[in-house]
Amino acid sequence: MTGGNGGVTDGDRVDDNASFHRERRDHAAGVVSAVLDERGATAFVHVGADRDPGIRYGRPTDSSGLTAIAYDGAESEWLVRSAGDDASGHPAERLASALVDRGLEGTVLTPPRVPHDAALYLEGAGFELASTDALERARATKTDGERERIAAAQRAASAGIRQAASILAGATVVDGRLAVGGGDGTESEPLTPARLRTAIDEAIVGAGAFPAGNTAVDPDSSRDSETDAPLRPGEPIVLEAVPRGPAGYYGGLVRTLVVDSDGGRERRVHVAVTQSFRSARSMLTAGTESVTAVEADLEAEVRSFGFAEGDAIETEVSGVGLEPRERPIDGGDDVGPGAVVRLDVAGQVEADTRIRIADVLAINDAGERPDRLAAPSQSLEPTALLD
Repeated sequence: MTGGNGGVTDGDRVDDNASFHRERRDHAAGVVSAVLDERGATAFVHVGADRDPGIRYGRPTDSSGLTAIAYDGAESEWLVRSAGDDASGHPAERLASALVDRGLEGTVLTPPRVPHDAALYLEGAGFELASTDALERARATKTDGERERIAAAQRAASAGIRQAASILAGATVVDGRLAVGGGDGTESEPLTPARLRTAIDEAIVGAGAFPAGNTAVDPDSSRDSETDAPLRPGEPIVLEAVPRGPAGYYGGLVRTLVVDSDGGRERRVHVAVTQSFRSARSMLTAGTESVTAVEADLEAEVRSFGFAEGDAIETEVSGVGLEPRERPIDGGDDVGPGAVVRLDVAGQVEADTRIRIADVLAINDAGERPDRLAAPSQSLEPTALLD
């Protein structure tokens, strides 16, 4: 039966969710299996709360509360024991017993920060523990299903930023401050950062995601000691949205908008910042690069527009997924095929104002240009984001 949602039935949703979990599970198993073989280990184990990104990623099925997961390398099978199961005892203790019952022994690999009590249960069952970052390595490369969910969160971020742009496009100037309303005989009201944040959050929720407390307007500005002072025309307004989708995956979008811009240095900084994104995309089209190399390329491109060493330029490259910032994130981490990364670049205009832009890119095979996920115009003009 076809539902009233564009031909998608509840059964389709269940099948899609099952396919997504299976795809992610198989990807994780491939990475973990290779590490187990390399290290001569018998299983991989992780224990944590259901909010732990590693637990949410590695479990093959939904679970709740404290959860212990394991990958049995010999049987190529995932095991899960959760506090929500109809069984007594610590999940790690029950999982350790299950591994012993399977005839497993020797070394078990765990993340470096496995809880102390869980480690004791594993050691008490006769296993030796050694640390690994295999799960984080797996998470650094996204499956097709993960890309789709990040893109959905990014569409929600775009909806929020576009809503703010719409409000700014319709704002008027009253006593040197931005104001909204004032039609039909009503008085206009000051346009404040809080008002824009609320509008962004409402649009994000309307797009099916959660603001997650990450929405910000002028997050780095020191122009006013009173954080909710009305916004001004002619000054850059930085808008940041980092929503979380229903599946737990994040987006990340930053735009800088100016009402009644008079050009000047802010335009020059804007051109430099936007050009840096084009340069980085070209760099990542050619092949895999390190986080450090991409950040350096972004900064070098901005400075090539005549900015001196004393001009503040900030660049950040990090993965995005079940966390707003995750691997690849360290300088030596690779940004290559399968990675989904957020590029964030800011250039100083005045002592207390910046032009800042951030987009999320899905990296493809060498020779293929990275995809910008749900990215509205990078223009300073609010109206340009409404097209």
